[in-house]
Amino acid sequence: MARIAGIDLPKNKRGVIGLTYIYGIGRSTAQKILAAAGIDENIKVQDWNDDQLADIRNAINEIKVEGALRSEVQLNIKRLMDIGCQRGIRHRAGLPLRGQRTKNNSRTRKGKRKTVANKKK
Repeated sequence: MARIAGIDLPKNKRGVIGLTYIYGIGRSTAQKILAAAGIDENIKVQDWNDDQLADIRNAINEIKVEGALRSEVQLNIKRLMDIGCQRGIRHRAGLPLRGQRTKNNSRTRKGKRKTVANKKK
């Protein structure tokens, strides 16, 4: 089993798909990494030898992934909340921040519905 950037890659997947299990690496970045390392995309992770793994690790070291990327994203969100901009306020309130409407949808951000009883007249 290949272990890169603290992540165990699934051994029975193609190389391009296996690299996407690392936070911060998507399909296009995985293709660029494998091209820089000179490895075919269709070779499965279990078939990589030690030299190929070393080349992939060297290519990934130039990219910010996993812990460093997660902490940078959290710092960016904290900065938005500290300066009090619109996106920061939406983050603080737990509401969608990219202009979506909240009257009907956005259950993922707002959470489970809480029914409020009507006042009797």
